[in-house]
Formats: sequence, C-alpha cells, structure tokens
Amino acid sequence: MLALAKDITQEIPTHPQESEIPELKEYMDYQRKINTEKLVFHALDHAKTFLQKNIRDAGEDKAQLEDYRKKAFPISFGLIADADTLLLMLRKMINAHNSTNNWYRMNPFYYSVLYDCVERFVKIYNRLVRENPEKSQEFRVSDGLEVDFDDWAQLYFHDLDFLIGKTPEYLHYSFTQRNRAIHKAIYEATQDGTPREEAIQKIKAEFTLDPSTVNILLGKTVGPKELELFYTSAENPIYETLYSTDSEDGFMDGESLADHAYFMAYQIKNKSEEELAQWMEELSQASKH
Repeated sequence: MLALAKDITQEIPTHPQESEIPELKEYMDYQRKINTEKLVFHALDHAKTFLQKNIRDAGEDKAQLEDYRKKAFPISFGLIADADTLLLMLRKMINAHNSTNNWYRMNPFYYSVLYDCVERFVKIYNRLVRENPEKSQEFRVSDGLEVDFDDWAQLYFHDLDFLIGKTPEYLHYSFTQRNRAIHKAIYEATQDGTPREEAIQKIKAEFTLDPSTVNILLGKTVGPKELELFYTSAENPIYETLYSTDSEDGFMDGESLADHAYFMAYQIKNKSEEELAQWMEELSQASKH
C-alpha cells in the first residue's frame, strides 16, 4: 500500500470535537464518505491506461506524445524525462498500492505524479457525479459526493515542495505559505552572488528538504535511484504517532496529530486566501495574550 500522510486504510476518521461543533461534524461526515484507497487506485489506473493508449496512438510522433504528457501531467511533466519513465513509475505505484504486505514510501518525484493523476481523475469523477451519478457509484470513491481535491491534498500530502516555482490552480494554503518561504529563502541566499545550488544546500536543513526536492529545485529530472520505492512491513506501526493522543508531538493534550490536521483542514476549506490570512493573523494575535 502507498504510505501517504494519512493511513488510507482508515475508512472512518473521527474527531473528538464533532459533538461540540456541528460544522466540524458535517466536514468529518464528508471525510467518512471518501474512500482514498479507491480514489488513488482509480486515479493511477486511469493515468496508466490513457498514457499507454497515447503511446500507441503517437507511434513515432514524439511531439504528439509529449504534448499529451504536458497536458495530462502538467506538474510532473518537467520532472520526468520521458513517457517510458513515467509509465514505469505508474506501474510501480500501482503494484505498490495493490500490495497488502508492505507500506511503500514515495519521494517528491513520485508525489508529483500522484498529484497529477488524482487531480485529473477527480475532475473526471466529479463530472460523472453531476452528469451520471449511477456510473460514478461504480468507482466506490465517495458515495455520490464530489471530491474536493484541494482539501484532499491538504490531508494526504506531507508537503507540496515539488510545486515551488509553479502556479497550481488550487489554493493549497498551508503548503503555499511554506513554498513561498522556501522560494524567498533561496532568493535571498543568492543575492550576494551565491550560486543557486549552494544557496539551496544552505537552507535545506531549515526547511527539512527531501534530497529529491533539492534535485527538483535544481531542475533535475528523476534519476535511477529515485525510481525506487522504499518499503516496510505493513505490520510496522508507521502511523502510530500520528493517531496517538499521547504523542509528545501533539499540539494539545488529548489531541492527536491527525485530529489537528483534520481540524486545520476544516478551518481552511472553502476560504479565500484573504480570509485565511486574516484568520492566521487573529490566531497569532490571540497567542500573544
């Protein structure tokens, strides 16, 4: 199984404050209807199927194939050297996702592909929900509800560092704030003539940048070693800290990191950047008193 930021086998997430906040309960009711395991599988399968079709249709016309890849995989396009490498990555991800014996961890190159796959599939799926709800039920993704991709990414990605320097069509508020800070730090570190690569090396510890993120920031495409998916036994409790209310990493007593993530996602959902900036300022001011 692919190891995302949340345990995708947990189909019934809950939050301890649902009974106190009706809007939060409504949000969590929505989350309980999203089957991320199915969503990821169908997104990857759809991407692989249509990439294979376009490889066959394009034949020797490399420009036609690259044009398709640029449209269907806009975020990962510049990070993956060619269609064959992309197809290999998709096959590895599907095989890993279908494995019940191990958790497979992805690096930012793989996450960029997953981003493209899920984002594209969600658009197709949501259109089915609106226009052909009976057909959409065959996927068993959301019990007839449209999927909010921005919200989904907020919960299931560790970060979106592969988007630094890009302009996605979604707000991705908390990730965007981080990306802007990284971009600013790199810019400031190069103002005295420091080469970009050296500047990135200087700031990577501050932002805990993944080695693959460093390569992405340097304009490199995925390399042979980065095509490997590292795995651990499914019996290993890799999400134990995330869901424990006794974790030292928790923000409040009795609140797990997962609880906090859901609450923050609930607060962020459907708000504009201006509203969120004001909200963050109010939180900052409140913490000073």
